[in-house]
Amino acid sequence: MALMLRDGDYVSDGKGGLRTVSGSEEVLDRVLWKLTVRRGSFPFLPELGSRLHLLGQVPAGRRETLARQYAAEALSDEELTVTGVSLSEEEGRTRLAVRMDWKGETLTASVRLEGMA
Repeated sequence: MALMLRDGDYVSDGKGGLRTVSGSEEVLDRVLWKLTVRRGSFPFLPELGSRLHLLGQVPAGRRETLARQYAAEALSDEELTVTGVSLSEEEGRTRLAVRMDWKGETLTASVRLEGMA
């Protein structure tokens, strides 16, 4: 069981405490955090996070392949397998959906990517 994080903040349970998550919800919470943290931004944990922020620097035709590579790299310490990724435009912003297999269950995490044209 872990405390739920959203946008870098703990989530209130509405009763003066903090919301907890477990099982697949806990895995998705960690996945979302690892995909949005820039790799190397924590000096004592240089392997934490992803390089997804670099996708805006590569040609559009290579982005989906690199997105899968970067997502798998960021999640390599999790007991799951990245089975696919897709990039889409939503209200002028790029959104990445990462599909994963965790203990026979299909999970999907979706994050907005900054700096993509």
